[in-house]
Amino acid sequence: MERDERVFSFEFFPPRTAEGRQTLRETWHALAQLKPRFFSVTYGAGGTTRDGTLDTVREIMAAGHEAAPHLSCIASTREEIGAQLERYRMQGIRHVVALRGDLPSGIAVAGEFKHASELVTFIRETSGDWFNIEVACYPEYHPQTRYAGDEIRNFRKKVDAGANGAITQFFYNADAYFRFVEDSRKTGISIPIVPGIMPIRNFSQLARFSESCGAEIPRWMRLRFESYHDDAASIRAFGIDAVAALCERLLAGGAPGLHFYTLNQSALVSEIWRRAGLPSD
Repeated sequence: MERDERVFSFEFFPPRTAEGRQTLRETWHALAQLKPRFFSVTYGAGGTTRDGTLDTVREIMAAGHEAAPHLSCIASTREEIGAQLERYRMQGIRHVVALRGDLPSGIAVAGEFKHASELVTFIRETSGDWFNIEVACYPEYHPQTRYAGDEIRNFRKKVDAGANGAITQFFYNADAYFRFVEDSRKTGISIPIVPGIMPIRNFSQLARFSESCGAEIPRWMRLRFESYHDDAASIRAFGIDAVAALCERLLAGGAPGLHFYTLNQSALVSEIWRRAGLPSD
């Protein structure tokens, strides 16, 4: 698969401080040199970062790059989601990442949308084909999934509702991704399924995050990281090697691109990109 057929993208979260905004500005400027297909910007639980998401997307678009805001529907009404979609349309945004999202702390009511498939349906009903819609999928299964078959069925609902492409939860087991793609194809799902890639900065932090979101850290990787104790340099070096090798295997196995969860930092992503031999022009 040639470079122009692959979809490389980078994900950011909207900063809350002036310092954070400057750091992100430097980050996306640096990563723009790698010529990704698009950047995406997350949307806080219940829309808590709504304005920051849109501001970040507008800044990136003003520099001539494609940017896709996330839109989560949990704890929201149809009126609120409709108004946000109209804001995106008014700004000329044609690409969104549609998610169910997490229920904000202290909120007990889930709102009018229970599933991401309902959000995708609503976007298509109200906006037609205006938006290119990305959705999430989970090769190692969503934490709330009880049976493996349910994961594919839930994914299929989003596709049938009108999703154009999918980005996976991060993972470190390439076989899980390939099996998930194979199972998806057997059910007639044909949209691109792009692997989500998480660079490793801090192993203890990653372990906590993986536990909460259901992403497995293979035992061999966990033991290697634990053997380094507090040796940050060794942890960083091994993390780069492991993730770069994962990227190489995924692309060699037919993955249609890669989506990097940058955490608003460019150094590790850029080094993984270089180590994996990804295109630089």
